[in-house]
Amino acid sequence: MTPLSHARQIVDTMLGYLGFTVKIDELEGPDGPTLQLHTEDSQLLIGRRGATMEDIQYLVNRILQRHIPQAPRIRVDIEYFRSIREDKMVEQAREMGDRVRATGQTQTLDPMNSYYRRLIHNVFVNDPDVQSVSMDGGDSRFKRIILKKRE
Repeated sequence: MTPLSHARQIVDTMLGYLGFTVKIDELEGPDGPTLQLHTEDSQLLIGRRGATMEDIQYLVNRILQRHIPQAPRIRVDIEYFRSIREDKMVEQAREMGDRVRATGQTQTLDPMNSYYRRLIHNVFVNDPDVQSVSMDGGDSRFKRIILKKRE
């Protein structure tokens, strides 16, 4: 059994105990192994701003790591919510990067967790004009990214 199949079994069992009926697709894409969940109760599983979906992903990966210590991190997406959200964040960051390029003024993005910060940093890693820098926010999980002209 592959780690992705094992993760699928974990999600199916966990949500089944909670009374949800879901169809789960296993995907191997450029973002890594992903479980795509389809259900009529998608808003309940996504939660406010994706918080419940993040919690489900965290639990699935914790359980999976306990059973298969070398298992890769599994992404959990519900009705493409995560994919759409990531696309919007990257698009917004690119627009702000264009503003930095045009005006030279720094731009500050909304606070985000390390996973989303990595996505944004990857957008500008090879950009010759704009660089992204995480603001030091102490111990907070959510930090802002500043986009500024590359020196």
